[in-house]
Amino acid sequence: MIWSTALCLLLSVVILVAGDALGFRYCLTSTAIVVLSMVPFAVSFESRRPQAREIVVLAVMCAIAVVSRVVFAGIPHVKPLVGIVMITGIAFGGQAGFLTGTLAALVSNFIFGQGPWTPWQMLAYGLAGLLAGGLARAGLIPRGAWSMPQRIGVSVLGFLVVVCMVGPILDTCTVFTMVSTVTPEAALAVYSIGFATANVPHAIATFATLFLVGSPMLAKLNRVRVKYGFMEAGKMPK
Repeated sequence: MIWSTALCLLLSVVILVAGDALGFRYCLTSTAIVVLSMVPFAVSFESRRPQAREIVVLAVMCAIAVVSRVVFAGIPHVKPLVGIVMITGIAFGGQAGFLTGTLAALVSNFIFGQGPWTPWQMLAYGLAGLLAGGLARAGLIPRGAWSMPQRIGVSVLGFLVVVCMVGPILDTCTVFTMVSTVTPEAALAVYSIGFATANVPHAIATFATLFLVGSPMLAKLNRVRVKYGFMEAGKMPK
């Protein structure tokens, strides 16, 4: 994990410098860097040699995340997907959350359209799952059923994750891929418009998803995790 992370960081710096020196398009440079940032997580996950039943559970969670995005496609920027990804991370750990987020973004874009925004979405949604899993592992988010104060607290966290992390990452993609000349003024305009028109509705959808279905879904997933030791270091299913 350490060596793969260091190598990918080095390659990212090389690509960034080469892109600036050789005049590569921003979309090419940014896409390559984002893809490289995903490699350490994929390497770490594969090195665990996960059991088939773990893959099946994650595939189901990925499918639920994809369907949740498709069902609300008619309502602009309302995506329960991040909420489902965070629930997966809380239940099974940050690694599982990251993988579910990246795959859900990739698979759902076969319906909504692939493009230079895809790796940015993969990174943003994956990081949401990774963060949720890390907080749960640290004991800051309960993995079982939530009380009402806990439900409100986690839902607010989901709102903030979208507003402060997922949304800005996707807005950065817009800056690099849609703005012909990147200036502080142009970037500020993109971030401002993105916050008002896209990030807030997205965050509200995430809040509602976690508040309404987070606790019952975790109650079910927690039984699976405890029974089989899914995604727990040193506890491989028998």
